[in-house]
Amino acid sequence: MSEFDVNRSQQTDKSTTGRWVLSHLSHHKLLIIGMFVGAFGNAALAAVVPVLIGRAFDAALASPADLRTIGLMALGVIGSQSVRAVLQLGRNFSSAVMGERLERDMREELYISLLGKSTAFHDSQPVGDTMARATNDVHEVNLLMNPGVNLVAGSANFMLMPLLVAPSYHPQLAAAPLFFMVTYILAVVRYLRVLQGVADRVRRAFGTLNGRLAEAIDGIELVKSTAQEVQEIGLFNDNATGYRDAAVEQGKIEARFLPLLLLGITQGLGFMHALYLFNLGQIDVGDVVAYMGLLALFGFPTFISLMAYSRVSLGLAGARRILELMNAETLLDENATGHQAEIEGAVTFENVAFGYADGSPILQNISFAIVPGQTVAIVGQTGAGKSTLAKLINRTYDVGNGRLLVDGMDVREWNLAALRRQISIIEQDIFLFSRTVGENIAFGCPGATQAMIEDAAKAAQAHDFILNFKDGYETVIGERGVTLSGGQRQRLALARAFLTRPRILILDDSTSAVDSATEDQIQQAIVQAAARQTTILITHRLSQIRWADKVVVMRKGRMEAVGSHEELMASSVAYRRIFEQYEAIEE
Repeated sequence: MSEFDVNRSQQTDKSTTGRWVLSHLSHHKLLIIGMFVGAFGNAALAAVVPVLIGRAFDAALASPADLRTIGLMALGVIGSQSVRAVLQLGRNFSSAVMGERLERDMREELYISLLGKSTAFHDSQPVGDTMARATNDVHEVNLLMNPGVNLVAGSANFMLMPLLVAPSYHPQLAAAPLFFMVTYILAVVRYLRVLQGVADRVRRAFGTLNGRLAEAIDGIELVKSTAQEVQEIGLFNDNATGYRDAAVEQGKIEARFLPLLLLGITQGLGFMHALYLFNLGQIDVGDVVAYMGLLALFGFPTFISLMAYSRVSLGLAGARRILELMNAETLLDENATGHQAEIEGAVTFENVAFGYADGSPILQNISFAIVPGQTVAIVGQTGAGKSTLAKLINRTYDVGNGRLLVDGMDVREWNLAALRRQISIIEQDIFLFSRTVGENIAFGCPGATQAMIEDAAKAAQAHDFILNFKDGYETVIGERGVTLSGGQRQRLALARAFLTRPRILILDDSTSAVDSATEDQIQQAIVQAAARQTTILITHRLSQIRWADKVVVMRKGRMEAVGSHEELMASSVAYRRIFEQYEAIEE
């Protein structure tokens, strides 16, 4: 299930990491062909050099020396290496483009997936770790292709050339290349098996390090206000040490790379074998020189694979972390084919229960109804479940038991986008983007004109303070609105809600940071808007409670009482107690 989905032209197989990467690569067949053709041509033309040099040696040892053959061999080396350079360029270009496209496509797919995850998922997922996966891990997949797979493909072709060409001098000369290939493959398989676990640990350690750093920066005000800089530095050092230790462990594994030893043994054995055949008169000096040149080709896969396989292993570890995030279960479905209509504003709770975790209910047996156009105040002590109750209406969370109806239809039967477009929730913790004031107000209504934006700002009593900014509505505010006061942020959020003209407006203590005079002006705007919408107020403001048509009293996740202010003052002890506490607060 996905809370939000986009029909993408490129569909991918996310059943396993390997299939996911291959499904992305399948969209770049020409680049793959270019890379492998270039890799084979590069290796084949590299093998031409020792062959030509061997013939030149024989020509030089002839009596008299065959200068014409030597010259032709020299021209052959120049010509073959010129062609090789072109093929190498094509190979590197293909792999580089493929890596960049892979990174782009995977990052887009991950971003779409993250937008589709439910709020419950994001509540439990550290932002820093998510950012590490969306940036560093995705880039590791790029490096998996270039230089990783690019070098692996190149080294594999270099491995083949001695085995293919050496027997042309003498069939027995295939023994040393065959020995190296078999032992090399066995060593690399073992190396990758050991490296995989450490590579996963490196990527996890980086995610932990990044997550803790993001938390400390996001909560920098709390860190400084409580003088906890030293403690946070200590925690960061612990995480950095964990990342370092994982990286050092990876380095130790790479240092024990066995093919480096195998290369020396192969060259020694091959040289002895070639000299033995030369003494028997079965091969010439030029053949020995050419053969040793062919064995030298093993140097490229041996030395470069140390880095190449490390890049592949880290890239696959990054891909696993990305896929783990994308395949994580989300509990909401957008119901793309669900009901779509203009909301009238009727809301009905029928024995609703909800808990953020199994076995820990937050709300139990909530039943009440709101008629279209009605203003309802939800009151209760902190932790009574007021905000949670409101977030069930637009399916930020889904009810656990019972039903929640909007216009007589279960909210789960509505198309999620159609439902949410017509419901606005303004919370006490206002989120604003690091964009212009005008863009923040128009966020829920992208096609809004400047006049519409200003009208909404005037209704929210924000227009005057916006004009006091140097650039007015074009002023760029800091991330999360940190350059604004609490009251200014709340008024911008109200303007944003007014602009969308919601059918259901939910205000979660959204005027707590404004003064009484401004609150009175905002309340007048809300009253005017309430004539065309259902309004739900989560508040401790007595003026708003008295103004409401209906008051719902919450206590410890249960509905204690419901009725008008006058009815509850006469019949509910719990409401009178809460009301008296609110009176004491305002006094």
